[in-house]
Amino acid sequence: MSEALNELGATIEAKRADNVIGWEVAFDELTVTVRPEGLPGFVEFLKTDRTCKFSTLVDITAVDYPSRENRFDVVYHFLSMYQNHRIRVKTQVAENEMLPSITGVYQAANWFEREIFDMFGIIFSGHPDLRRLLTDYGFRGYPLRKDFPTTGYTEVRYDEVEKRVVYEPVSLTQEYRQFDFMSPWEGAEYILPGDEKADEAKG
Repeated sequence: MSEALNELGATIEAKRADNVIGWEVAFDELTVTVRPEGLPGFVEFLKTDRTCKFSTLVDITAVDYPSRENRFDVVYHFLSMYQNHRIRVKTQVAENEMLPSITGVYQAANWFEREIFDMFGIIFSGHPDLRRLLTDYGFRGYPLRKDFPTTGYTEVRYDEVEKRVVYEPVSLTQEYRQFDFMSPWEGAEYILPGDEKADEAKG
């Protein structure tokens, strides 16, 4: 398998040297790193080239590296049922940059790109309907960024008096913030079934 993947990686690099930054095979998986500006043309090549034929887009996701200049890795997974191969394509994008949409090549990218926009705030230029997918209207922030607070910025509850859903700033009670880091087993006296036999043996 690794030999075939190495051959495929070398072929892709030779045919698309203008797009490919580098590639490697690790744990029997081929990962190709590409330039973001040529992404749609590159994935179209993966889909149509006779040696590739990656007909299925399996997933798109992102990874956040807040300290890096190009903050995000956007990661694409493709499957070729014709060649029985899988490939991972990675590209980097800065926080204030846009990434070309690949919906024109793979329609399945529509919701994947919307999810990444919703969770990471990455904008895909040329997307036909780029709006939030999982969070509510007016949601503040991007939950999968590493600088997003675990408590969020607002909390939602149903108000019995107003008979509607209300949004309020997160308010944590002081008791919630204090931790004694003590195990519930520490200092407790538990009598487990069978302990009385040990006491009888001692007596």
